[in-house]
Amino acid sequence: MVAAPRFKDALEILAKHRVDLVVVGGVAAVLNGAPIATFDLDVVHARSPDNLDRLAAALTDLEARYRDPGGRNLRPEPAGLAGDGHHLLLTRCGPVDVLGQIGHGRRYEDLLPDSLAISVGSAVVRVLGLSTLIRTKEEAGREKDLAVLGILRQTLQETGEK
Repeated sequence: MVAAPRFKDALEILAKHRVDLVVVGGVAAVLNGAPIATFDLDVVHARSPDNLDRLAAALTDLEARYRDPGGRNLRPEPAGLAGDGHHLLLTRCGPVDVLGQIGHGRRYEDLLPDSLAISVGSAVVRVLGLSTLIRTKEEAGREKDLAVLGILRQTLQETGEK
């Protein structure tokens, strides 16, 4: 039996290491009040050299390794985290996806103005607001993203976020 993900613990570790990031995806939806289930933590990170070092240290603390179908034990390193790509990782707190960008090329700096500071356990993290989260899911156009749009739009309407 697989243990339930511990996203709060993962976010507390990332915050402890002072990683500049914005929580996106399903966890962002849940933190904004949407009643959905999610199975991984998605974050978009700043790619300055200092932040990449902090992120790599946090991922080491989380015992992160790439989800490798070949079963190899591949660990993320700062240089590899510097690009636009997606890093699909397994950690001791559950799956964590470290993303260089989402939607139509939206990077950390693009998402930051549309994020909110939200307390999660002992940490305060930046979380993408619902309206921008909806736009990025529309832009991605994947079936799994489109499937939750109705719930996200209803939550947006109920919360009154602009």
